[in-house]
Amino acid sequence: MKVRLRTPEDMDACVEALAQVQAVDRYPVDWPEDPRRWLTPADLTSAWIATEEGAVLGHVGITRDGEIVRLFVTPAARGRRLAAQLLDSVRAAVRGPLKLEVSSEGKAAIALYERSGWRRVGSSRADWVNAAGEPALLHHYVSP
Repeated sequence: MKVRLRTPEDMDACVEALAQVQAVDRYPVDWPEDPRRWLTPADLTSAWIATEEGAVLGHVGITRDGEIVRLFVTPAARGRRLAAQLLDSVRAAVRGPLKLEVSSEGKAAIALYERSGWRRVGSSRADWVNAAGEPALLHHYVSP
């Protein structure tokens, strides 16, 4: 398994990996009209992927203001510390504190962040709805 910067040539495989995640976890809750654009928000500065034998197993991005976005690991690749390795890659490349948001429904993600020393600094309601059809509860974290 290798973690490296994402390239434009990786986008088809990233969309395929995202589709696997969405089918199992409903992340994102609603499939985006343009998944390539969803994976590349306007304020994205870099993105990394975890790959093995040509398949994308995980993905993470960082925005201009130091926010971790679009972090996911395919269901078949879970339990291998890939999310932690992706976060470590961002932290090695970006100096200074990082932040992220996670829906309260993301229990495994919350456990990973808290186990890794991320600190919850607040919560708020999103402008999008969760699987139950109500505004998602977002928890806000900062890096250790």
